[in-house]
Parts: sequence; C-alpha cells; structure tokens
Amino acid sequence: MADNLRDDGIENQVKGAAKQVEGKIRNAVGDITDNESEQLKGKAQDLKGKAQRKLGEAESDAAE
Repeated sequence: MADNLRDDGIENQVKGAAKQVEGKIRNAVGDITDNESEQLKGKAQDLKGKAQRKLGEAESDAAE
C-alpha cells in the first residue's frame, strides 16, 4: 500500500510540475500576444499544477 501511495505521489509531482511549466508558457504567450484570456488560462493551469504537485508531495510523505 505504501509503495502504491509513494508511486502515486511521484506521478502526481511529475504531472503537476509539467502542468506548471505548460501554464507558465501559456501565460507568457498570452503576455506576448496581449491575449488576457490566454494569460488567465495559463495562470489557472499553473495553479492546478502546483496543487497537483503539492498533493503528490503529501502522498509521498504519507507513504514514508
């Protein structure tokens, strides 16, 4: 059980970090193109990624 939780935690950390990067890129593209909607979507995606990464960290900590 702990191994599965640790593995899920690592997976969520990686996926969350990837979402954060995508969000930051999307935000930057929105900034460059002066597209406020794209900026907001990027910020939202960045926050979702951060939340998922934090969840993964908590899962990994709980598995120890």
